Amino acid sequence: MADTTRAANFSFERDQLAALAAAALAHARAKGASDAEVEVSEGNGMTVTARMGEVENIEHNRDKGINVTVYLGRRKGYASTSDFSAGAVEATVAAALDIARYTAEDACAGLADEDLLARDPADPALLYPWEIDVPAAIELARAVEAAAFAVSPMVRNSEGASVSAQHSQFIYANSRGFCGGYPTSRHYVSCSVIAAKSARAKNAMQRDDWYVSSRDAADIPAGARIGEYAARRALARLGARRISTRQCAVLFEAPLALGLVGSLVSAASGGSLYRKTSFLVDALGTRIFAPHVRISEDPAVPKGLASGPFDDEGVAARARDVVRAGVLEGYFLSSYSARKLGMRSTGNAGGCHNMRLHPTGGDDFEAMLARLGTGLLVTDLMGHGINYVTGDYSRGAAGYWVEGGEIAYPVEEITIAGNLKDMYRGVVCAGADLVTRGSMTAGSVLIDRMTVAGA
Repeated sequence: MADTTRAANFSFERDQLAALAAAALAHARAKGASDAEVEVSEGNGMTVTARMGEVENIEHNRDKGINVTVYLGRRKGYASTSDFSAGAVEATVAAALDIARYTAEDACAGLADEDLLARDPADPALLYPWEIDVPAAIELARAVEAAAFAVSPMVRNSEGASVSAQHSQFIYANSRGFCGGYPTSRHYVSCSVIAAKSARAKNAMQRDDWYVSSRDAADIPAGARIGEYAARRALARLGARRISTRQCAVLFEAPLALGLVGSLVSAASGGSLYRKTSFLVDALGTRIFAPHVRISEDPAVPKGLASGPFDDEGVAARARDVVRAGVLEGYFLSSYSARKLGMRSTGNAGGCHNMRLHPTGGDDFEAMLARLGTGLLVTDLMGHGINYVTGDYSRGAAGYWVEGGEIAYPVEEITIAGNLKDMYRGVVCAGADLVTRGSMTAGSVLIDRMTVAGA
């Protein structure tokens, strides 16, 4: 671990971060806080963007911070600083206490229940330093973009190719005796290009992109593959047309199917539930998906972008099925939202952990097209037309019309509409063409029927 942390070029040892957290907690208690929690973190990284073969941007980032939350009984105060000096830490604690003194009591405020805290959490091995310097990153970005242009002379412009290497570490501690933290990394390579059939076809241009993000740069495909795929996606959209309004089956490409899982997380999160702004209020234990759908959460996925042994409050994170046989078996609750609902934290303060929509069979993308038969393949969505109170769903879209299991032609300037309750129950199958983006993994998803509004 020492070698990898040195390679990550951190400014502080983990023991130093823990000492800062301990000092803040001790000062908070000495000044009258009944409870307190502290997060101390730092991060560094580099991002390079090349466009049209030229370097467009070189960005170095180095950040650090201390976040302090104190409690005076059921009154809460929060303050933060980027200054790690002893005086600044004490001033930050004092500011948090001042805020708490003027905050109304909240019966649900407070640290996580002690029996839920992770004890002696193991390092999840999420740090994989990418020792790439600026010249090498520039070379890679240029190569990614060049690979896109090499696909076809109809790839005429670029929004750039980017290479980013990021490293961070943190310590979280509270006055209940919890102290834990670990280093992480997150790297990505991306490319976005514009295709047109002729140089003058300004009204017939199409853009598309692709990116891959990973803890370990060794798991990112060769840059040329990313550039080539972005180019082929843009080229495939040339000649797009509108279609008439109709109802039909809709296949969500895997990156967009992730959004359907993300909508579930949003609707099943504690804040939406106790505010009663979700269509999933009181839905626990009821069937909300087709009976063959399973969605799991696993905080221990090796190199997972949302892996970790505990959440933002130190609560132990556990693997579970959120949806099994179509039935909603779990919410996403922090300590506060759990108390508001008369429940207990699920270890999701800060978000979900590696959600996975399990394939309903071994169908790859081509097999999913065959299952679609005739209908709409959606590859791009625009806008944020989701009403989580009712579940109503309406978004601008683009993609391809499919006939006989084969792509017939690209389509654009359409809107797809439905209701998430009906869409979830109407999942015909989930593909094995899995894509991971952030905390979500899913393949393409076939919905039995939606309204497509077009010409």
